[in-house]
Amino acid sequence: MAFDFIIEESQEIKGVHIITPSISEDLRGNIWTSFYQEEIEQLLPAGLHFKHDKFSQSRQNVLRGIHGDFKTWKYVTCVFGEIHQYVVDCRKNSPTYLKWQEFLINKDNQKIILIPPSMGNAYYVTSEYAVYHYKCAYEGEYIDAGEQFTFAWNDKRIGIAWPAPNPVLSDRDMLAAVKQRKGNAL
Repeated sequence: MAFDFIIEESQEIKGVHIITPSISEDLRGNIWTSFYQEEIEQLLPAGLHFKHDKFSQSRQNVLRGIHGDFKTWKYVTCVFGEIHQYVVDCRKNSPTYLKWQEFLINKDNQKIILIPPSMGNAYYVTSEYAVYHYKCAYEGEYIDAGEQFTFAWNDKRIGIAWPAPNPVLSDRDMLAAVKQRKGNAL
């Protein structure tokens, strides 16, 4: 089996990479490789390696994000179902600050997105269920939710055109939306 990928840097947000795996199909279904260390880790800074994997299962109309931190590289995809993946440039000195890029990811459009630090990560589930996978690379200890930044999903400065107007949100994302309405956004 080949470990072939097409790797492209985003034309919209510098530093974001779009990885398209080769997919082998036959009458049983398909098989594809999501990660091959020699290919993918060369996109990271020298000496940095992926440390752990996480999965998230979500129902239809769930929106997760916009979350991030300033040291973690995230390698994300949808392994079951369909999502709209969003990456938001949260680097204050970037010419594309608060610009976003969307990727539709499903079995017919399999993509893996490498998101560098200081980017917001978010996704919206359009299928009945979806399984989201991400690998994380960082120095030191993992920065969990309490130490991450959060932008409101409906932050007008960002202006994402979400697939639905009333998504299912976590308490964290609802609080960010309330702060946004009160003018206390990041």
